[in-house]
Amino acid sequence: MFPKKLQQKLNKRNDNNSLRQLEGYDNLIDFSSNDYLGFSKSKHIYTRTQRLLKNSKIEQNGATGSRLLSGSHQLYPILENTLCTFHNSDSALVYNSGYNANLGVFSSVPQRGDIILYDEYIHASIRDGITMSNAKSYKYKHHDLKNLETLLKRIKTDVEIYIVTESVFSMDGDSPDLIALVNLCETYHAHLIVDEAHAIGVFGKHGKGLIQELGIEKQLFARIITFGKALGGHGAAILGSKPLKEYLINFSRPFIYTTALSPHSVATILIAYGELLDTTAIEKLRQKVLFFKAEIKTFKLQEHFINSHSAIHCCILPGNNKVKTMSKKLQQNGFNVKPILSPTVPEGQERLRFCLHAYNSEKEITTVLSLLTTGI
Repeated sequence: MFPKKLQQKLNKRNDNNSLRQLEGYDNLIDFSSNDYLGFSKSKHIYTRTQRLLKNSKIEQNGATGSRLLSGSHQLYPILENTLCTFHNSDSALVYNSGYNANLGVFSSVPQRGDIILYDEYIHASIRDGITMSNAKSYKYKHHDLKNLETLLKRIKTDVEIYIVTESVFSMDGDSPDLIALVNLCETYHAHLIVDEAHAIGVFGKHGKGLIQELGIEKQLFARIITFGKALGGHGAAILGSKPLKEYLINFSRPFIYTTALSPHSVATILIAYGELLDTTAIEKLRQKVLFFKAEIKTFKLQEHFINSHSAIHCCILPGNNKVKTMSKKLQQNGFNVKPILSPTVPEGQERLRFCLHAYNSEKEITTVLSLLTTGI
């Protein structure tokens, strides 16, 4: 017998049309995945990955254990050194996923008596990590640095403060004023942690991210970068100081007690980073973003879209029923555009989330936006 309380929660989701289900959309035009540069489907990257494994004489499928046991195979230090050079960081520590990395940092770094201040729209993985911490945490209004400073003024000067944001927010596609945020952190001696998951491969020279585009990487306590989006692979890394890396190796439970990434996964990340140095996909993506924004104006849809310069563009269609109906219509016309439902986003902020890619054509963009106008 399935537990009654659990069934009641499922029934409630079903009643408000927010029950999640797994579905496949293999034959639809992709406006949904995080594969911004098309690296996940790159035959060139796949072939070079196989060659790297062969040349490294690695003949194993799995890592065989955690990094601290048997899983720290020979490609790991090569990758972490590559990340340090590419991202201008003193250290890099690879985790198995962005979720795993955020749990690893926020559950272990802030201590009892410390304060965490986080943007109210911060990613669920960061929220989960914060709930596992012994520190006290408070949210501030989205991008509202005046509200953040009000909170900072209430904190005693002898307390360690961690401020957390994303450089590109995954559900809105927008960005905070990072320069002003860095200055605020310096004024109040706070440690700034920024999740760059949706900025890597999109912003900065060679896709190094928004933090490096602004030249503020040395003013952060830590950066979280991921490889499962624009890099087309799997995994994540924490960038920061050498003492931070040493601390995480010793106290970050999601790192310590997890089987390491396979040699193939690490090799794929290494090859993808090499590809960033000479790919044309980054510039193609940027041109598609500009074209998408221009077409939003052409179809007079500005009032429905959250302003974004990233690869993520969200059209607000309040109500789970309405946004699911519009998503289904677009899918029936060959376009994979996913609805984002409450409670993933606040009620009344349900939206269609358009993810743009280097491989989306201008014709596809025009057609999908034209279809959208018929349902608004």
